[in-house]
Amino acid sequence: MKVLITAGPTREPIDPVRFLSNRSSGRMGYELAAAFVREGHEVLLISGPTAIDVPERADFIPVEKAADMYEAVDQHLNRMDIAIFAAAVADYSVANVADNKIKKDPDTLTLALVKTRDILGSARSDMNFTGTLIGFAAETENLEQYAREKLTRKGCDLIIANDVSKQGIGFESDSNEVLLVHSDHSEALPKASKHDLAHQLVRTILEIHLHKSAPAG
Repeated sequence: MKVLITAGPTREPIDPVRFLSNRSSGRMGYELAAAFVREGHEVLLISGPTAIDVPERADFIPVEKAADMYEAVDQHLNRMDIAIFAAAVADYSVANVADNKIKKDPDTLTLALVKTRDILGSARSDMNFTGTLIGFAAETENLEQYAREKLTRKGCDLIIANDVSKQGIGFESDSNEVLLVHSDHSEALPKASKHDLAHQLVRTILEIHLHKSAPAG
């Protein structure tokens, strides 16, 4: 199988030294990439800035901004069988990036933000991807409700959701606890290391793909 995985945060520049970002370490996406490679699949990892080594035998495209990640995904998506969007992509970027470092003169600073292009939401509609599409949802409330709405709205085959308000899982942690939201049911996976969880997720995703690809009748 050919598998595209996005991972890590993105960084949206404010000026030459500052940026907007989030707390994603990229660990879950990298563990998924490594697990698929170990299973013998072809992996393209598109990642924002992280401190993690790229898995051996995975193809790698480093990006920084949400716009960069969008372009990289758009360029490669339609040769893939499976696409997994694990990156924590910025929802907004700065409208007017300063050419020089902004001085600490005013007591307040107002930044105008503009919405970034929705990579997961564009996979079906704009990029015409017909393979197996997997999204992630990091929420702090109404986990299953929001994940199921995302599943339907973005045409996914599975949403992997986690409550990032819980201590010891998710962002900046080596462990995670996720809810798998399918079209007809949900399944909770207990807390585990991201390494072990990745192997469980690979099995689930491959099952979904094989079922989706099976001839009708």
